[in-house]
Amino acid sequence: MCAEGPPQQPPSQQQSYGPSFEDAQHHQRQLYFQYSQCTGKKKALCIGINYFGQSAELKGCINDARNVVQFLKELWGYKEDDIVVLTDDAQNPRQIPSRDNILAAMQWLVRDAQPNDSLFFHYSGHGGQTKDLDGDEADGYDEVIYPNDFERAGHIVDDIMHDIMVKPLPAGCRLTAIFDSCHSGSALDLPYIYSTEGKVKEPNLAAEAGQGLLSAVTSYARGDMGGVFSSVSGLLKSATGNNQRADKITKATRTSPADVISWSGCKDSQTSADTVEAGQSTGAMSYAFISCLRQNKQQSYQQLLQNIRAILKAKYSQKPQLSSSHPMDVNLLFIC
Repeated sequence: MCAEGPPQQPPSQQQSYGPSFEDAQHHQRQLYFQYSQCTGKKKALCIGINYFGQSAELKGCINDARNVVQFLKELWGYKEDDIVVLTDDAQNPRQIPSRDNILAAMQWLVRDAQPNDSLFFHYSGHGGQTKDLDGDEADGYDEVIYPNDFERAGHIVDDIMHDIMVKPLPAGCRLTAIFDSCHSGSALDLPYIYSTEGKVKEPNLAAEAGQGLLSAVTSYARGDMGGVFSSVSGLLKSATGNNQRADKITKATRTSPADVISWSGCKDSQTSADTVEAGQSTGAMSYAFISCLRQNKQQSYQQLLQNIRAILKAKYSQKPQLSSSHPMDVNLLFIC
């Protein structure tokens, strides 16, 4: 039976999951995360790249960045001074979306992050794939984004974005990311991906405890990367098939106690449309996300995913994805 009224606010206490384990000090522990109440500092980084004069020039990405800034200020109370915007029509050289500027801005976004802060990352531009070198991708490819100087400076791979924007965050700090780019399904390397039915492609941690996954995850929780890799190398031998193996490595090295959510414009195997809506060039995903929440701010994660997909389904084949750094209740109210 459906609950009446708006979705519930996220709980404030720590959420534990998975089987318990013994830490280095022989204390019984369990993996945990904490939802953000989004009552602390709000900071945002919005990147829109049209690639002026380049062979694959886009039209709507700068508009996307500006539209998201307005949306954050009007609907969620973000302040102009706490938003960094990088677009390739910027007059200030520090606001050009070069590889160096993007990486520096990502570091600014998460600097001094505290529990209940709300950080927002939006990227509209070209996305792509490159061969995966560490075995954490089921399809054998890492997802990448392309700065405006990518021909000279190179792309930015999802592993780097995860290391900069997810790993440093404390429990209870929210990062909401939107990737309006091709092949972006897992662009932030978050391990839990949700279907429109609210089901997660989730491993059974108890069943896998004997295969080294749990010790890898707990080594990661303690910051012991050596322990992670020795456990993961055991996993590589025990897991059969690339998909299973990649899933295990991702869960072992990408789980986080922070509250990280990523909305992406399409599956890893798909492209995202650069289109025209309401007479303006725009990315289809950015347009759908903003439109949905402007119509109704009180939506659960699952409702929002379903409604974004419904808007896009009328015209586009791309299927937006929702992923997170922890197992989450998709019936809770989406806040940022």
